Amino acid sequence: MRPNKISLNNTSNYTNKKALLSLAIGGFGIGLTEFVIMGILPNIANSMEISIPKAGHFIAIYALGVVIGAPVMARITNNLNPKKTLLFLMLWFTIFNTLSAFSGNYWVMMLFRFLSGMPHGAFFGIGAVVSGYLAKPDKAARAMAIMFSGLTIANILGVPLGTYIGQEWHWSYSFILVGIAGIATLSSLYFWMPKEDLDEVEDPETQSTSPGLRNKKLWALIILTTVGTGGFFAWYSYIAPLATSVAKLPEDNVGYIMIVAGIGMFFGNFLGARMTEIFNPVKSVVISMLCMTAVLLLNSLFASNHVVIFILSFSIGVITFTIAAPIQIAIIKAAKGAEKLGSSMNQSAFNMGNASGAYFGGLPMVFGLGVNYASVVGAILACIGAGIGISILYSMKAQKKKEALRS
Repeated sequence: MRPNKISLNNTSNYTNKKALLSLAIGGFGIGLTEFVIMGILPNIANSMEISIPKAGHFIAIYALGVVIGAPVMARITNNLNPKKTLLFLMLWFTIFNTLSAFSGNYWVMMLFRFLSGMPHGAFFGIGAVVSGYLAKPDKAARAMAIMFSGLTIANILGVPLGTYIGQEWHWSYSFILVGIAGIATLSSLYFWMPKEDLDEVEDPETQSTSPGLRNKKLWALIILTTVGTGGFFAWYSYIAPLATSVAKLPEDNVGYIMIVAGIGMFFGNFLGARMTEIFNPVKSVVISMLCMTAVLLLNSLFASNHVVIFILSFSIGVITFTIAAPIQIAIIKAAKGAEKLGSSMNQSAFNMGNASGAYFGGLPMVFGLGVNYASVVGAILACIGAGIGISILYSMKAQKKKEALRS
């Protein structure tokens, strides 16, 4: 059996910046395909002669692909070294996103969108483990933030560009753009990602038997991710009607609000990495969840103001992405011996948070309440997430006391 050498405090004195950049390019492509479809949904619906709600199934089926694909892909690639794993996942991603551009009907598009989503979670999950291994000592969170920065830049630049292309020419060109991002990622991974340094990042023989997968803390963190990040998606899913119906802004302002939120995500991503260096990762997540609770409540009260809605959107973007690196580090530590699988499962949890947040956020409107109440639901979900985090911290403290008494 090969020794398990995974560590978030690698003894290397340098960070392989090109390798991290290749992961960021992959994150850009994934962020582009996940969110650009929201802006071109009417175009797809018209082209396929289906209703917009039915076209919305393409968003849901992608999320389902992520949820199912994360653990499945982690298992399929178990015996591959990390570089080959990342290349395989990105090749799969590139093929099926490109094929999505040539979907002629609803069912073909459903199939390709599901298959496109399958590598999403595993790429980010395994990429998080690899980025932590490539980092300087105690800089794992910053390395992961570089990878996730691709996702935030996609929200700032890629999604608006892809939406414009899809609306002005044809929606299929938006997916061809995703395919181009996939090819760029494959090239950068092939030339920049080292192989030798990563051959023993993780022992595949430990994956299915590792006690990390039976760790109650791991599953509590996954539940925290699902519930807590659902608070963000309860708000983000209804950002367009919030802007047009509550703030009474013109429809073309929705794109600007999303860009402002994306800029907030970019800064929040690196702020979260810095918080992890100051606080315990779980404590960082709790702080972020409590801040999200407060800001979402403020959003429900003051989003009608034309200026305030932009400020709050930026703030929510910042706070949400301060969670990305800390929760990923906490998951990797809790899944000791099965880091790739545990990290990938956390990406599934993010997408379950996406689906559940959108569902629960929409319930107030079903009962005749305003769109701003979706933010109230989001605040409740974020608060519950904070409560789960506090319970984890209490459990960790109790465990340390027990270990101290035994020694």
